[in-house]
Amino acid sequence: MKASAPGFDFIEATQETIPHRIMDADIFVGHAKVPVPWDDVVRQGRLKFIQSSAAGLDHCLSPSVIDSDIVVCSASGLFANQVAEQTLALLIGLLRGIPIFYRQWQRREFVRRPTDDLHGKRVGIVGMGGNGRRLVEVLQPFRVTIRATDYFPEEKPEGVQQLLPHTELLELAAWSEILILTLPLNAMTRGCVNGSIINALPQGSYLINVARGACVAESDLCEALQSGHLAGAGLDVTDIEPLPESSPLWNFSNVLITPHVGAQAKLRTDDTTKLISENLRRYLSGRSLYNIVDKKLGFPHPSVLYKP
Repeated sequence: MKASAPGFDFIEATQETIPHRIMDADIFVGHAKVPVPWDDVVRQGRLKFIQSSAAGLDHCLSPSVIDSDIVVCSASGLFANQVAEQTLALLIGLLRGIPIFYRQWQRREFVRRPTDDLHGKRVGIVGMGGNGRRLVEVLQPFRVTIRATDYFPEEKPEGVQQLLPHTELLELAAWSEILILTLPLNAMTRGCVNGSIINALPQGSYLINVARGACVAESDLCEALQSGHLAGAGLDVTDIEPLPESSPLWNFSNVLITPHVGAQAKLRTDDTTKLISENLRRYLSGRSLYNIVDKKLGFPHPSVLYKP
C-alpha cells in the first residue's frame, strides 16, 4: 500500500483510536466498527477518500458524508466466492436436515427422517451485486431456476431467468421456494423483508440471509418459523450481533445460525490489500475507481465492480 501512495504517511489506527486519528487523515482505509464523528470529519474538510475494506457501508455513510465531496469505495464482490460458499453451507445444511441429524448424532440416534432437494428448486435472489452475481454462477450446476430483483434491472446476468426491479420483491417472494438475501443495508432495505414478504413465500419455503440482519424483520421471521410456514432459515447475519442469548431464533431446530463469517477468507488480508493498493493508485492518478459508490444508494453500479 505504501508503494501505491508515494509521499503519504501511513497511520495505523486501532478501532479504539479511529475516531481520533481519522481527523488527521486525507484518506481512510478500513472498516470502522466504532462510532466515528463523521459530522466533525466532514466539517473539518480534510478527508477526501474512503476505501472501505467491507462491502456494507452503513458504518460510514452518515448523512453528512453522503452530502459531502468525499469519495467512497467499497469492497463489494471481493469475497463473493466465500459468501457463495457460506450460502451453500446454510442452504444445503437446511435442505438435507443437518441441524436435526446433528442433534441426533449428539444423542447417538440413528433415525432416518425426511430431507429436501436443492436440484430443481425455484430460487429468488434479492440483490445482484458482486455476491448475488457469483451466487448465480455457483447455483447453476444444481439445475435450479433463478429469478432476482435489483436496483439496476437492466444488468441481467446470464443464468437469471428474470431480473425484476427492486420494487417487485413481493412478486419474487411469491414465486420463490428459496429466497436468498444478498442486498446492502440502507434506508430502503432496512426491514424490507417483513411479514408481508415472508408470508408471500410459498408454504414450506426457505429464507437465507447473507446480507445484513437489519434487512429482515426478525419478529415476523420467528412467527413464520413458529407457524411452520417456513421450512427453515439460514442466517449468517442477525439484527443484533452478537445474537442475544434471549433471542427465540436459537430455539428453532430448523434454523442454522453462523456468526457473520460469510466474508471470511484464508487470503482475506492479501486480497483486500490488492484491491486497496489498486484503488489508491487509481485515485492518486485520477483514473476511474473500482467499486466507487453511489452514496445515496449505498452501493456501486454493477459496471464498476471489482473482479478479483
